[in-house]
Amino acid sequence: MTLKKPLLEFNFSTELLTWFDINGRKNLPWQQEKSPYRVWLSEIMLQQTQVITVIPYFEAFISRFPTVENLAAAPLDDVLKHWAGLGYYARARNLHKAAQAIVERGYFPNTLPELLELSGIGKSTAGAILSIAFKKSQPILDGNVKRVLTRFYAISGWTGAREIENQLWEISEKITPIERCDDYTQAIMDLGATLCTRSKPRCVDCPMARACKAFLTSTVSNYPAKKTTKKLPIKHIFFLIVQNENQEIWLEQRPTNGIWGGLWSLPEVENSEAAQHWCHAQNLKIQHQQILSSQRHTFSHYHLDFTPMVIHVEAIGNENFHTRQQWQNRALPAPINIILTDRAELPIHRR
Repeated sequence: MTLKKPLLEFNFSTELLTWFDINGRKNLPWQQEKSPYRVWLSEIMLQQTQVITVIPYFEAFISRFPTVENLAAAPLDDVLKHWAGLGYYARARNLHKAAQAIVERGYFPNTLPELLELSGIGKSTAGAILSIAFKKSQPILDGNVKRVLTRFYAISGWTGAREIENQLWEISEKITPIERCDDYTQAIMDLGATLCTRSKPRCVDCPMARACKAFLTSTVSNYPAKKTTKKLPIKHIFFLIVQNENQEIWLEQRPTNGIWGGLWSLPEVENSEAAQHWCHAQNLKIQHQQILSSQRHTFSHYHLDFTPMVIHVEAIGNENFHTRQQWQNRALPAPINIILTDRAELPIHRR
């Protein structure tokens, strides 16, 4: 019988870095011309979002806002426009607010307490910035790292529970090396993103397999433990596509807090009757109206079932009305952008 190498002889960081030197990702856009700003921006964009999705957004964003000073000086509406489609818009608002705080400070913070003072930066994001941008050894614990560690150490329980999370932080801190901490941080994120994936992990290619408790006990699919999910509630609304005789569309900027905060959107009401009241309140005379097919957009905590309602009105000159060129330059939620783009491609019927 061939004995497996004892776990005590396995050095986690050494094995991981050896794998990274050959297989790690080193050509991502934010890894070029590396700076604290570029690292920070990429880390924020990569929260809840896959690399392949982030790449074009990062490139467009960094082209428009190449420095933290450029970002701080830009209008929030411009920032949101370049974020539109990535979702979780609070990230963009916090990014803009933090950029202004950094510029006011006069330098990019390079300690954990200073970074944690900035809007939208938590302990793991701060750790990634310190390790990758400043080469200061600091543990991280994003979703990829949680998955790697729970499998390697066979840690049961939902990773969002405080007790489990604290345990994972202790492990992450213990195994994060002092030397090459920047490569290690990128390596463990790469491992989780490319091999130790949520579904269909490639364990046979993993450098950790010979010491991974989950792999050795054929229980990889058990980790990390899933949170007990609740059925998402459903919210029903009508989106009003209010259009005047010049084919201009009425848009309103949403409050900065809440869903789609700060973005431009269509008026929303509870039902078709409320749509009539809304038009009356805006002194808009309805010429014609049409209810379109309902659609669904899912947020992390609820389903939004919305029904677009086209309302042609007699009104010109109100600043809320936008030409096609104007609304295309607004920061719009993805579903609203789709609705308006689809409408714009239809032939115009004058009434």
